Amino acid sequence: MTDLTAYYQTVQEKGSLRTPAHAHRWSTAVLKTLGFNLGSPAKKKLASALPEELAQDLRRVFWLAHFKNSQLTSHEFQNQVSRRSGNSDPQFAKTPILAVFNGVKQLVDSNVQQAVADALSPEVRELWENA
Repeated sequence: MTDLTAYYQTVQEKGSLRTPAHAHRWSTAVLKTLGFNLGSPAKKKLASALPEELAQDLRRVFWLAHFKNSQLTSHEFQNQVSRRSGNSDPQFAKTPILAVFNGVKQLVDSNVQQAVADALSPEVRELWENA
């Protein structure tokens, strides 16, 4: 098992989160929401590049019927993440989202980063690229 202490520390610090448990919860919320909004090829590419614990969060999303929203706004994405994390403030969610995206981007190469960027809606892609 990969030691993700540095990853969660990055998420905690950059995400303005109080504890490692908060960092873990937000990481899971962001990765599940990202997995829900990525197309299958990009999701598989990212999951195979991530440590197993993070890849599971990305893949472990269930839906009966889902049609990817190619025009998903950053506010809608932030709202989905905040609800999934147990927090109700989509404005605050932007900070941990950027922290998780930053941490994930440190774990994968530029080809994977580009595949993810290409698969996201324009506003969510901007969040990804600015992280």
